[in-house]
Amino acid sequence: MTDLPHQPPLGIAFLAGLDRDLRQGLAAEMRALWTHHSTAIEGNTLTLGDTAFVLQEGLTVSGKSLKDHQEVMGHARAIDLVYAIIDQRRPVTVEDLHALHLSIQSERVFDAFAPLGRWKVEPNGTTALLSSNRQQWHDYAQPDHVPHLMTAWLTELNALRQQHRDPLDAYTDLHLGFAAIHPYADGNGRLTRLLANLPVIEGGEPPILVPLERRREYITRMGDWSIARGAPTPGEPLVPGIPERDALRAFFEDVAKPARDLVAAYRSRQAERSRHR
Repeated sequence: MTDLPHQPPLGIAFLAGLDRDLRQGLAAEMRALWTHHSTAIEGNTLTLGDTAFVLQEGLTVSGKSLKDHQEVMGHARAIDLVYAIIDQRRPVTVEDLHALHLSIQSERVFDAFAPLGRWKVEPNGTTALLSSNRQQWHDYAQPDHVPHLMTAWLTELNALRQQHRDPLDAYTDLHLGFAAIHPYADGNGRLTRLLANLPVIEGGEPPILVPLERRREYITRMGDWSIARGAPTPGEPLVPGIPERDALRAFFEDVAKPARDLVAAYRSRQAERSRHR
């Protein structure tokens, strides 16, 4: 395995104004946190320390699967792709989505029914776990609806990046819209948590990170949303204004604080340095 670059492009606002070493340190910490929490929510067994070690040193952790290492490296590369899109100040395209999907998928075994870097070809659904401790089956969007729905979702994403809307509202609607469509056979959760952060980062904030420690609450709130919303079809709003949407916005607002605190700590270090110059 080879190490990944620690320095994202200069256009990432939450890193602006820091000395090079502090900027590099904050970027590396944020990358490890983002990668660990998002992959661990999906079952990756590497700890936060393991993840930071793999990304920093480019070495494997004894006793951990190759798949887990590949997932971590792929997610970190996907972060670099997201940063590059922000730095280039250009719209996100379908090709970008497929490139991100290829990056996060650790297993490259050919499967005509679970294609990589292409929309799903079979229906997909899940048994949603609800906050009431019940389970209920839920279908995502039908495969033949995905191209139209994703065109609408991409249009909204690129519009929100220009509108400077409240970052939490933008994140919530993009997160829930993508999750409702579930356009790929696998990897939708990790992609959702990457892509919904585009307008957040472009608005000057660090990414919103859903922590592993709150996995059950996240899953049950998403389950409540999925059942209340149902499978989307073309021509209807992707994210209706229902109570389950507002509950998730409050959840995302709560979990956004640790990343902001991390940025504030680095800015305090910078301020202390500046006082002594």
